[in-house]
Amino acid sequence: MANELDRSVYMESVSGIYLRMIRDEDTDMVVAWRNSSDVRKRFLYRADFTPESHRRWLRDVIGTGKALQMIICDLHTDKPLGSVYIRDIDRENRKAEFGIFIGEPSARGRGVGTAAARLMLRYCFCEMGLHRVYLRAIADNLQAIRSYEKAGFRKEALLRDDVLLDGKYCDIVLMGILEEENK
Repeated sequence: MANELDRSVYMESVSGIYLRMIRDEDTDMVVAWRNSSDVRKRFLYRADFTPESHRRWLRDVIGTGKALQMIICDLHTDKPLGSVYIRDIDRENRKAEFGIFIGEPSARGRGVGTAAARLMLRYCFCEMGLHRVYLRAIADNLQAIRSYEKAGFRKEALLRDDVLLDGKYCDIVLMGILEEENK
């Protein structure tokens, strides 16, 4: 997997977080977070995670450079709080899809997600040389959409009845940010 990050570059003192690269030892924690109902209900992909499926993701997707995943950690205690990642990395067009989840309930609603998104965007634009980062959000997830906007993403499209989740069609908001828009 990728090298460790310079903690002094990928930390944010106001929200009290830093990013580090994901490791195999994070598997059980990530699986538990992703299988929790609070996290799962905000994801488009809702199948159960298993340690085996997560290790396959690490080997076949992260290990081959198709995606990059980091763990969001508390700056003072080193406690993992969630994860941020980019997937479907398109090196030819210099773009990738962004994703995030806050696994620890105590870390929600206090700016951790916005700070982690900003740090990940810094990595995407400065280290990876991407030009565009985009995301898809369930349209009624207003808290997440506000957080993405604070991080610099802009709404680009509304995809009506785009996905069928729990027997109901849901609208998806497509958001993006360009390299020159990242502050």
